Amino acid sequence: MVIVSIHWGGNWGYEIPDEQIRFAHELIDRAGVCIVHGHSAHHVKAFENYNNRLALYGCGDFLNDYEGIEGYDSFRNDLSLMYFADIDAKNGDLVALEMVPLQIRRFRLKQATRKDAEWLAQMLNRESAPFGAGVRLDRNGTLIASWPVFPDSRVD
Repeated sequence: MVIVSIHWGGNWGYEIPDEQIRFAHELIDRAGVCIVHGHSAHHVKAFENYNNRLALYGCGDFLNDYEGIEGYDSFRNDLSLMYFADIDAKNGDLVALEMVPLQIRRFRLKQATRKDAEWLAQMLNRESAPFGAGVRLDRNGTLIASWPVFPDSRVD
């Protein structure tokens, strides 16, 4: 199983440049990569199931030194996700993806509130929809990924 972790893209924005998308697709198609783990933006961004492989375009942080910096509150860099990808060991295909919402405060992680998890679900549904992906928030506060998108991108 091949996983590529890439520090790419600018900070403070949701746009995924076409060249990043093409590069992720080429890594999957030509190099047999199972997971493209993209990071740099300091906040969570869209994800994609491309040819049954996982492309995470921006995973956010677990710890950062951006707390207290003003002007970027709309990106909620205090929120992050733990990603749990179920990968078929025989062929490297993505079977399932669950994400656990967390909040960073004072260099510590704690479980995100329901309201914050709902914010993450709405943002991921908005930003991942162009990639044919979405999430629903289950009763336990876990985000469950879907492709194609859940019909109502619901919150349980």
